[in-house]
Amino acid sequence: MRMRPTLSWTPGADLPPGTTDLAPVTDALAAGGVLVLSGAGISTESGIPDYRGEGGSLSRHTPMTYQDFTGSSDARRRYWARSHLGWRTFGRARPNAGHRSVAAFGRHGLLTGVITQNVDGLHQAAGSEDVVELHGSLDRVVCLSCGAFSPRRELARRLEEVNAGFSPVAAGINPDGDADLTDEQVGDFRVVPCTVCGGILKPDVVFFGENVPPRRVEHCRELVRAASSLLVLGSSLTVMSGLRFVRQAAEAGKPVLIVNRDATRGDRLAVTRIALPLGPALTAVADRLGLTVASATTG
Repeated sequence: MRMRPTLSWTPGADLPPGTTDLAPVTDALAAGGVLVLSGAGISTESGIPDYRGEGGSLSRHTPMTYQDFTGSSDARRRYWARSHLGWRTFGRARPNAGHRSVAAFGRHGLLTGVITQNVDGLHQAAGSEDVVELHGSLDRVVCLSCGAFSPRRELARRLEEVNAGFSPVAAGINPDGDADLTDEQVGDFRVVPCTVCGGILKPDVVFFGENVPPRRVEHCRELVRAASSLLVLGSSLTVMSGLRFVRQAAEAGKPVLIVNRDATRGDRLAVTRIALPLGPALTAVADRLGLTVASATTG
């Protein structure tokens, strides 16, 4: 989905080293007014791979672009075959300790909001409220002709009906919900049209080559302006859609704190980068703050 960038930076080159000191994050949350910006790295512990971390999907997978999707019926057939299969994995994914910790911070009034670059809905499933889905969500479908929205589960049911027995084994699942399938495995998969006007259906997500809606961007900028600090969780900040909010916070003199195991494009703008796995790190912060994080069975 989002535009695949041309990197103008080398991860780790001349960047501040990561630490394991959780005190800055604990202190920022204790003070309140924290805005969370999360990326694919927060969902890896739920079984959803990221794009750029170790073994990231971009090393083997080129995401569908908006131009390809809208310009080719064959591309749409390949996309929906792969996405239909991948949706089954996304539907089984459950929030992990990182998502549940963020929800706990929100319940105790420590956050001003959550902006997520993810399309998996796991923040909301963990109990976070008023989440801004920067790149949309895979659980909604939109018609490119009439603009009608519909639930993804309804589309999944329709696709099951017209593609009975479609169950290839995928080589992997990607962060955009796209399963790795060969053209042979896609076969003669059938795509269904909009039930309202017969138009082309697209997941309600921002594809690579497509822009985030301006109103959504401005809403996020307002959240940055209202926050005391920005906490980045599991994002390499390689694409401008997330990096711009880090730049905005830093330019306004607001502390930027990053929890990400690998170097990020925003490290030079941050007061710290904590190189720890997100689930254990955020759970430890919650413990220090005396907060109870919901268990996996109740979260």
